[in-house]
Amino acid sequence: MNAEIEIQLIASVVAAACALPGVFLVLRRMALMSDAISHAILVGIVLAFFVTKNIASPFLIIAAAFTGVITVVLVELLNRTRLVKEDAAIGLVFPVLFSIGVILIARYAGNVHLDTDAVLLGELAFAPFNRIVISGYDLGPQALYVMSAVLLVNILFIALFYKELKLATFDSGLAAALGFSPVFIHYTLMSLVSITTVGAFEAVGSILVVALMIAPPATAYLLTDSLMWMLGLSVSIGVISGISGYWLARFMDASIAGCMATMTGIFFILGLLFAPERGMVALARRHARNRWEFALWTLAVHLFNHENLPESATENRVDHLHEHVGWDREYAQKVLTHAKQRDIVEQENGRLYLTRTGRQMAKRALVK
Repeated sequence: MNAEIEIQLIASVVAAACALPGVFLVLRRMALMSDAISHAILVGIVLAFFVTKNIASPFLIIAAAFTGVITVVLVELLNRTRLVKEDAAIGLVFPVLFSIGVILIARYAGNVHLDTDAVLLGELAFAPFNRIVISGYDLGPQALYVMSAVLLVNILFIALFYKELKLATFDSGLAAALGFSPVFIHYTLMSLVSITTVGAFEAVGSILVVALMIAPPATAYLLTDSLMWMLGLSVSIGVISGISGYWLARFMDASIAGCMATMTGIFFILGLLFAPERGMVALARRHARNRWEFALWTLAVHLFNHENLPESATENRVDHLHEHVGWDREYAQKVLTHAKQRDIVEQENGRLYLTRTGRQMAKRALVK
């Protein structure tokens, strides 16, 4: 297997693993938590290194995951004081922890490869070089196995606790009343976010972790109201972003992680613009349609209220319509054209008369 395929496989597995817990972060309005955890775990990595003196030790991963959970606990404690909101609590906790990690590196680990550039950016191009070799057999990149295991854990957790996750996410009060523990679900989910972040940390860096954990679910949220579909779409969008980002990086000779993060943003913008129900284009069309619909209802009610007028009355005359309804002449003519096309009004000798359809429309409007 060549390096190109391995990089794309790693990116796909990382994207899928990040997207699954990311869905629940987006739904719980805790998107910033992924950024907080991805930065705060640095202090756990540094402290574990001071103990083990080995940058490859698995205790670094354990310590980092534990630091992620501590980050969540500290945020929750601040939030429960009701003196600051959750977003402010996140913004207070993770800069402090991250800064402590940076200070410790600069002061005591300056000669060790724990520099902040590697922490923030990562480099997928190097992931295939860190391989698992057993008895002389090359089994492939370590990152692929690590993230495959993380992905499997995330899938199993969501599959086993799907109902509980769904209920605790949308109505934690009802979940507690039914005997579920929203607190347990919350901290377990945050632990998974920590583990996923730590697992992807070395391969892709924290910036791409945040991008893959938030952007695909946010895009999927624009496309569907079904949680199951949102999970599937999030994974699909993340994988497509990873693969397309790799080829964009190759074409531009640029950072792989940067191009992948860029592609997640591009797909989000496309969703924001063209999502069938929530996209800006769809909303603009709906607004325009509602505007015309309201104008037609206004015209129908106006004519209905002034039916059977004497010939001298001007309320239902075409040339006086704009005066009585408050529209300018051009807009009044456009509304009248739409009304005729919809068979709401008919014109005779310069006067407007409701059709049967128009009269029914006016009656429904008056009842409402």
